[in-house]
Amino acid sequence: MLLVGGIDSEFVSVVNKLKGLNLGCDWLARYLSDRKTYNWRRILETMKLLDKVGFKEEKLSSLLKAYPDLVGETSGNKAYIMFEKFHKVGLQMNEIDKLVIDNPEVLLEKSVKRILEALKFLKCIRMEKQFIVRFLLCHMKLICSSSFLGPRAVWNRFKIGRDELCQIIKEEPLRLFSIASKTNKGRIELDSLDWRNAEKTTFLLKLGYVENSDEMVRALKKFQGRGDELQERFDCFEKAGLDYNVVRQLVKRAPHILNRPKDIIEKKIIMLTDYLVYPIESVIESPTYLCYSMKRIHQRFTMYIWLRERDAVIPRLTLGTIVGISNTLIVSYFVNTHPEGPATWENIKKAST
Repeated sequence: MLLVGGIDSEFVSVVNKLKGLNLGCDWLARYLSDRKTYNWRRILETMKLLDKVGFKEEKLSSLLKAYPDLVGETSGNKAYIMFEKFHKVGLQMNEIDKLVIDNPEVLLEKSVKRILEALKFLKCIRMEKQFIVRFLLCHMKLICSSSFLGPRAVWNRFKIGRDELCQIIKEEPLRLFSIASKTNKGRIELDSLDWRNAEKTTFLLKLGYVENSDEMVRALKKFQGRGDELQERFDCFEKAGLDYNVVRQLVKRAPHILNRPKDIIEKKIIMLTDYLVYPIESVIESPTYLCYSMKRIHQRFTMYIWLRERDAVIPRLTLGTIVGISNTLIVSYFVNTHPEGPATWENIKKAST
């Protein structure tokens, strides 16, 4: 491992700082690589910066434990420049603090470079400060994962002027990631852009897919609908009470759950939480529940509730069991456990035809 910059003083200062956070040399050794060069002055600058923006002791310790890369790949003094620009566009200190807490990657050198590119782009097209603040607060994860062309390159590519470009981004902020992306190849007219695919790509970037990767190509085929439609469907689960990161992981594991219309997803969530009285977290274990028809779900839930009220069935069967098994098995394992079960099952089926 190569050490650069004041080893005797700055390296010791970093180690002492970590010791004060109950991390120490053992923790540091686990996350540093002997194949990399580390600038201890820059690492120390970043730790001081984190302390300055509100990450004191326990808070800073928790952040570093969750994101150990911040120790080895931080941006140091460049982050000061970024925070100064945040202040200039109108971000308040509490908003900057929340940005760092929610998006610790903003302190990585690559992220700082991309954020500064985005700010320069928006300033160059004379975007209002109020818009820039909203854009940073809403789309920081996307900004950190996107490299931007200069405004002139975009003007030349799409044959549009500064004011027109500014208006387009005001109306649909997420288009910035398609219009100004450095990975966008070829000269195509703005009117002929496949916005449907571009918006879907933007949505997938927010889920954590890497642009132009094989995984992204496969995901574009699996997810059906426009980007805004997919986002609305995604939001259904958050509104129902699931954490954003839980939904993100669930959707990456089972993309098909977003291939149903928003109103159908909402109805299935209501059936689960209000009719069956199961917690929304049940879909994490059995996401395929959302793929079955409303008719099947209603029949199975109604029969299960009837049996549950008569203590003829286990009180908390999984959704996969209630909805997923065949009609033959549902009759054998559950319906027939109660003398009146078969007749009730037939009545339920007739009522839903």
